[in-house]
Amino acid sequence: MSCGCKTSGDSAHSCGPKKTANGCESVNTCGNSYKLSVFDWLSDINNPAPNRCDFVEVRFKNDRKSFYKNVNNIPLHIGSVVTVESSPGHDVGVVSLTGELVKIQMKKKKFSEELALKIYRQANQKDLEVWQEARKKEDGVKLEARKIAQRIGLEMKVTDVEYQGDSSKITFYYTAENRVDFRQLIKDYAGAFRTKIDMKQIGFRQEAAKVGGIGSCGRELCCSTWLTDFRSVNTNVARYQQLSINPQKLAGQCGKLKCCLNYELDSYLDALSNFPSSSTTLETEKGKAFCIKIDVFKKKMWFAYVDSSIAWYDFDIDLVKKLISKNKRGEKILPLEDLKQPEASTQNIDLIQENSVDRFEKKNRGNRNRNNQNKSNNHQQGQQGQPQGQKRNRPERQDRPERSEKSENPNAQSGNQPRPQKQNPQQKAPVEKAEGNSGDDKKPQNNPNKKKFKKKYPPKKDNNA
Repeated sequence: MSCGCKTSGDSAHSCGPKKTANGCESVNTCGNSYKLSVFDWLSDINNPAPNRCDFVEVRFKNDRKSFYKNVNNIPLHIGSVVTVESSPGHDVGVVSLTGELVKIQMKKKKFSEELALKIYRQANQKDLEVWQEARKKEDGVKLEARKIAQRIGLEMKVTDVEYQGDSSKITFYYTAENRVDFRQLIKDYAGAFRTKIDMKQIGFRQEAAKVGGIGSCGRELCCSTWLTDFRSVNTNVARYQQLSINPQKLAGQCGKLKCCLNYELDSYLDALSNFPSSSTTLETEKGKAFCIKIDVFKKKMWFAYVDSSIAWYDFDIDLVKKLISKNKRGEKILPLEDLKQPEASTQNIDLIQENSVDRFEKKNRGNRNRNNQNKSNNHQQGQQGQPQGQKRNRPERQDRPERSEKSENPNAQSGNQPRPQKQNPQQKAPVEKAEGNSGDDKKPQNNPNKKKFKKKYPPKKDNNA
């Protein structure tokens, strides 16, 4: 029997690493849906029958794997569910690797062929039912085990629980900083779960590998996908890479320093071999200068005076080596500010516009916003100026006769104005007078030629008044 998705034997098949809506539904039995998988790059090579490898790699829950011998020559492929030998009873697992690559993995992990257990058969329906029922109990057993350990007062954390395929044994994986006394705990576990108890202590890195998660880089944890050997990481690794010693940034989800700090360490050490020592001091005419910073990528070193370390001066490592050689000959070098050459300002043009903040915004959006603001301002000014509308219209009415200066009759100017409402003749005179006075105040400011017009032809209505 194989994976329920019917593609476990296909090397191109890739179910998700977790049981999700887009992943494989049979994640517990799919040969391509487990952590720390190995790509069989020798699957297309057919070896002769006498030299065929009889060993098979079998995967159990999470990252636990082991090698078994196919004594009965059962035709197996990646994803086959098999029943294997265990003590006591038997266990059920999934074949994760077959062929000649198994020998290479056994040699890499230094696994002895004499210690390999047997494969009994392919799992039948009864074996699968018992196995699936045992797997469903694991979450409840883990919570109950944590409560029992807390009630006893042990300083430990139960990380994971694994049932054997025939439900004859339970393995508890735990983490603890100090030694733990299990005498009372195992008695309580055996009385609560009615089966054989096995306790295994794991480190904090192994705990993160079993639990899984997403790292600060945005990808799944290395320890839960492909990393098998956990090398020690110390703070010197961060110092070589010119990183700030900040435990919150350098620590991973396991609480220890990130394993990825070791990935580029060799490249940094190779680059730093060409640099002078960071404890280098330069004897200048102005005083001593010490190295305050190193940039591995730009191959530069920053120096500052011992007396005043506010100003920093950067130099290439080739120039620094020359300056050091001069000091060894007993010569003092020029001051740092004289050695510093002004760099030519180069203007970088971003053709792709990846660094511009508004690269996703439309270009005409700013013009639209300006038009909307102008419309709103005009609308507000119109609402505020409604009671003063007559005053604004007066200069327009008075500009009409200015355009037609051919007619010198002042009565013609008054004829262009709109007719007022019907009023008594006694009331008409003062209204026209007021209009005339307002025109006299404003016309000299607008057009200087109208002053002569007023002197020659004074308005008759003013004389009548």
